[in-house]
Formats: sequence, structure tokens, C-alpha cells
Amino acid sequence: MKILLVEDDKSIAQLVRDSLSSDAYTVEVAEDGNEGGFLARSYDFDFIILDNSLPKKSGLTLCKEIRASGKSVPIIFLSVNNDVDTKVAALESGADDYMTKPFSMAELKARIKALSRRPKEMKSQDILRVADLLIDTSKQIVLRGGEEVVLTRKEFRVLEYLLRNIGTVLSRSTIMEHVWTADSDPFSNTVEAHIRNLRKKINIGNKMDLIKNVPGRGYIIDNF
Repeated sequence: MKILLVEDDKSIAQLVRDSLSSDAYTVEVAEDGNEGGFLARSYDFDFIILDNSLPKKSGLTLCKEIRASGKSVPIIFLSVNNDVDTKVAALESGADDYMTKPFSMAELKARIKALSRRPKEMKSQDILRVADLLIDTSKQIVLRGGEEVVLTRKEFRVLEYLLRNIGTVLSRSTIMEHVWTADSDPFSNTVEAHIRNLRKKINIGNKMDLIKNVPGRGYIIDNF
């Protein structure tokens, strides 16, 4: 899951990014409303966390712009303002939830998971399966034929993204966009290297290769 965090307080941004990254989320950070708006329009995120008081553009304005662009991505506000009027304004601007600072990271993670389990977000289920491969995204466990497969954090994210888009050909650039941050080198062979390592690890015991190359287009895990 890729999350956009728009937060100008560097210490809070670092805390949230480090904590969510430890749970296998990819976190992109923007430090002002203009940068947050650019990233929200330019990339697809699974979740957006917005501070309200931002330089250059407020969280309320940014939230309205995101919704006006047609994006239905879940949005949580983080704000020092705990008055009812501000909360109502955030929800009316299109936010799905509102938390006040200081906040608990455990509660933030719980709210992210709760919003991700909403019926309209069918791709946010915790257990993903294809053939004899299973991954539990909440526990970060991968099993192939009942045997646990140990993956690095990035390998896990690549596999999760492929499985959440089962049956869809994903280009190298699309995988890069959803699993890596925007400052990653788009010309490196990191996607190919991670796919190669994934195959070595999940194709244990000469099992069927579940990740297919589509020449000139990318990679796919299909239903079997």
C-alpha cells in the first residue's frame, strides 16, 4: 500500500513515515500543500494523510481539489485543531476521518486498516491468494504450498502489488511508481532485480512460475 503524507512538521513526518514503513507501507512525504497537490494529481495512492495547517495551501483546500479531480482515495486529516467546526469542514471537504494532534501511531494504523476494509475498497483485503501462494498483508507473511517464504520489505511490496492487481499487466514504471518513492531512479534496473529475486524465492522446489513476463509491456500474476 502506498501512502501520501502531507505534513510540514519534519519530526512528525519522520515519525509517521518510519512507523508506517516498518509495517511494509510505502510512504511519500510532501511538506506543503502545493507539493502535496502535485503528487496527489500525478500518482495513484492507496491512502492520503493530510495536515490541515500547511504552507502555500491548506489541507481543506487540498482535500477539496483531490475530490474535485475525481479521486476517491481514503483521506485522514491530522490536525492540532479539535474544534467541531474544523472537523465538520474537513469531513464536508471530502475527508474520511479526522484525528487530532498529539495522536497515537497505533490508533492511526488502526484507522487506516479500518478505512481500507470498507466494502468499496475490495482490493484492500488482508489475505491474498493465487494457486498455492498466500500472503497475509497484516502479518507480512508469505506462504507457498504451506511453507513460509522470507522476503525483504521491498520484495513483499512488489509481490503484494502484483497480487492486488491479479490478471492485470503492470508495466515496470507502474510498479516503480506504486512501490518506490518519487525520488527513486526511474532508469535503474531495481524492478527487474526484485522480480528476479522474488521468482527465486517463491518458486521453491521447482514450483510453477507465477510471475509472467509480457514482452514489451511488463509483468502479470494471473488466475490459475
